[in-house]
Amino acid sequence: MSLKEKDDVLTTDEAMEYLKVSKPTLLKYIRLGRIKAIKAGKGWRILQSELYRFLKGEELPQSSEEEEKG
Repeated sequence: MSLKEKDDVLTTDEAMEYLKVSKPTLLKYIRLGRIKAIKAGKGWRILQSELYRFLKGEELPQSSEEEEKG
C-alpha cells in the first residue's frame, strides 16, 4: 500500500510527537507556512505525508494563486 492510499490525519499532539518538537515550534512552522495544516476546532490536523515532506526538507509547491501574486 502506497503512502497516498493511506495517509493518516494527525492531531497537534500526534504531530508534535512525530516531529519531536514542542507545541510552540509546531505552531510556528504552521504559521510560517512550512507545514500545511487545517484548523479543526481548537486544534490543527496535519497529514502524516505532510510531516514526512517537511522532514525531507522539500518545499511546499506553490499554488497558482501565489504565483499570480508574486
